[in-house]
Amino acid sequence: MAKQANTLFLEDWLRSNGGGGSSGGIKSAGNAPPPSSSSARAIIQAWAELRDCLQHQSFQPHHLQSLKTLLHSQASLHVADPQAKLLISILSSPDVSLPQESHPMFLRLLYFWVRKSFRPNPVLVDSAVEVVCGIVVSARFDSDWGHLVFSEGVLVLGAFSVVPAASNASKVLCLESICRLLEHGGALMRLYEGVIANVLAGIGYALSCPVNVHYNKFVSFLLGVWGSEDGPQSSIPNGLMILHLIEWLISGYINSSSLEKIRLFSQIALENSEKHVPYALSMAAGGVLRAFNRLASRGAGEILGLRISAEDKMEYLASGLISRMGDPGNFIEHPTDRLLLQCLALSFARSGLLSSRAPFLICLASALMSEIFPLRRFYAKILDNSLGTSAKIRHDEVREHVESVLFKEGGAVTGIFCNLYASANEQNKALVENLFWRYCYDLYLGHRQVVLVLQGRDNNLLGDLEKIAESAFLMVVMYALAVTKQKLTPKHSKETQMEVSVQILIAFSCLEYFRHMRLAEYLDTVRAVLPSVQENESACVTFVESIPSYADLTVGQGSEYCWSTDDVQTARVLFYLRVIPTCIERLLSAVFRKSVAPTMFLYMGHPNVKVARAAHSLFAAFVSSGQDSFEDQRASLKEQLVFYYMQRSLEAFPAITPFEGLASGVAAIVRHLPAGSPAIFYCIHSIAEKANKLCSVEFVQDGHLSMKWQGDSEPCKDVLELLLRLLSLVDVQVLPDLMKLLAQLMVQLPKDGQNMVLNDLYAQVADSDDLTRKPTLVSWLQSLSYLCTQAKSSGSDISKISSSKKESPSWSAKVSRL
Repeated sequence: MAKQANTLFLEDWLRSNGGGGSSGGIKSAGNAPPPSSSSARAIIQAWAELRDCLQHQSFQPHHLQSLKTLLHSQASLHVADPQAKLLISILSSPDVSLPQESHPMFLRLLYFWVRKSFRPNPVLVDSAVEVVCGIVVSARFDSDWGHLVFSEGVLVLGAFSVVPAASNASKVLCLESICRLLEHGGALMRLYEGVIANVLAGIGYALSCPVNVHYNKFVSFLLGVWGSEDGPQSSIPNGLMILHLIEWLISGYINSSSLEKIRLFSQIALENSEKHVPYALSMAAGGVLRAFNRLASRGAGEILGLRISAEDKMEYLASGLISRMGDPGNFIEHPTDRLLLQCLALSFARSGLLSSRAPFLICLASALMSEIFPLRRFYAKILDNSLGTSAKIRHDEVREHVESVLFKEGGAVTGIFCNLYASANEQNKALVENLFWRYCYDLYLGHRQVVLVLQGRDNNLLGDLEKIAESAFLMVVMYALAVTKQKLTPKHSKETQMEVSVQILIAFSCLEYFRHMRLAEYLDTVRAVLPSVQENESACVTFVESIPSYADLTVGQGSEYCWSTDDVQTARVLFYLRVIPTCIERLLSAVFRKSVAPTMFLYMGHPNVKVARAAHSLFAAFVSSGQDSFEDQRASLKEQLVFYYMQRSLEAFPAITPFEGLASGVAAIVRHLPAGSPAIFYCIHSIAEKANKLCSVEFVQDGHLSMKWQGDSEPCKDVLELLLRLLSLVDVQVLPDLMKLLAQLMVQLPKDGQNMVLNDLYAQVADSDDLTRKPTLVSWLQSLSYLCTQAKSSGSDISKISSSKKESPSWSAKVSRL
């Protein structure tokens, strides 16, 4: 069989696809550093010393060093026929006593020769086969170097079996010798995991041999040796090496049109597989599908049949697993079934394209939630155990998962899962949708508790958990986008579209804490689902009523719980605060009063400015909503909420309440409540009172109560600016009251404060284009400027401000220009 690209040394390729690992004691070619000029001289010297060894029929310690020198330079080492003949002569010489340590090195050098040589001498190849078979068959595998002789022997004999220059007799001898070696294989592979890649590569070469001798035994060993007391450990890295070995093997069969080999493999590996280990069988089937999908254009009847057999076998394994699982949303406790689920997921992911079969979809859904992103399992362990010495053990488990191949393949598994979802029937789609929405809610509840337990105690563990959770969030986003493409289409009813949209929004709210980047797929999904909620009252109500209740928000576990420090919960509420304004027009006032208002007012007092501002924006959106509505309850509720809003906002200003949030709420009140509303009067009176407190402080000087100007403080400037801005916003029924309040405030201010406010007022009135209120404001400003001049000396009466015609000389010229 022709050698394939990238697999000159099959064992190295398998290791790289299985996640790396030990080479079993002999340095692999793929890991060797490039040789330097000195190493080139060292190679020449090493060959010279080995020739000296043969010439003097004596193997000395420095000859062992010569072998090591050659192996250390193996990446660029080329063993030609003369060097191979030298090695064979030393091995076959009865007068040269070789240490056991040297045997694996000689075998490795012969392996380089047979894999790198384009046309090795047939006579030399047959001679080498005879010598190597003699060494490995007579070796003692219980010695210190026995396991290396075993693994290197299987590898080099497998390589010899596919060399075109070898005679059929030599090929048969190689295959028979490998069979004898594999009698010890399971135990040695269990004891020395580093030899597994070599053994698998040797079997792969043997299965590629054109001579069909012991083919059944090789396949049976490959798929049946795992997990027993006398066999190697079943693990993900070993399983991936099986998958890619079968991919390499089947690709070779397809490329060389070895239809008989394909038929034979399908019959032994996939159809008569009762004695094969499911773990290995799932990976082998994945390798078949991967090879087929890469070379599908060369398909023939036998090849298509092989694909069908592989998928049938994977479906059989998946169906059995689902039946043992019960509810696909549950944890799988049995280690063997957990490993099988992981292997099926990786097989599906690395296969590429899959036929649409229900067990595939359900298995992948379960694998994503319980094995690839197993947060619920980790949460349960952390919450069920005390934080003592066991915390480090749990952290190691989490860290190992973050670094595992399984976790790193999460994106590929998600892609395959979304493709299968798109082609599934409606029943199975609904099944996995419910599983995922429940998973999202479980993550919210679990992570919220875990953060409260671990924060400040084991931040490293918490950080690794959040790495998994962030990836789980990305997985859910990709899946949710796939759901919108399938369910938000004209072929589905409005009710279905509304239900799916609401579920996606609720799921996103649960995972909002893990959203740390601007993700196009996330934005596309939100844009797709929002119209269904915005256009339907029922959908809007369902979404809004899913917000955590006030009691749930404020009552937590333990006496030390504080709602404002619960970041996971805060992130979820922030999602609602941002989304609800987009559908506020469809929201009944009774639902807003019951489900939204308590939470909105609570989070106005949140120390995070972003959160508090969002709560103010929601209030402004509600007050601004329903202008075309005849719902009396809505108008009444707006009036009622204003009173509490002003109290809640101003009592926390400036410590917590953000000025931008307060300004947006006040602007909405004066613009959208009915003209002359008592709530508007209360609003401006409250702001004026707050301004008076912020802008001056009382103190006693010479026995008299005086005021000290605090106008340089930002809060004072902000609240004064807000009052001045209201002059152009309030309706004309409220304007006189506002002017009176401003006048009362200004006459109490020190001179520098009065001048600052008067300057601002002058600029604002001068720039005004409002022809209705400008004359009133000009007259008022004239009187106010005079009053401020007289206030300190004569205690002018504020009530006479409108009728007073006297003017301050310094302001008379300015005001006349207005």
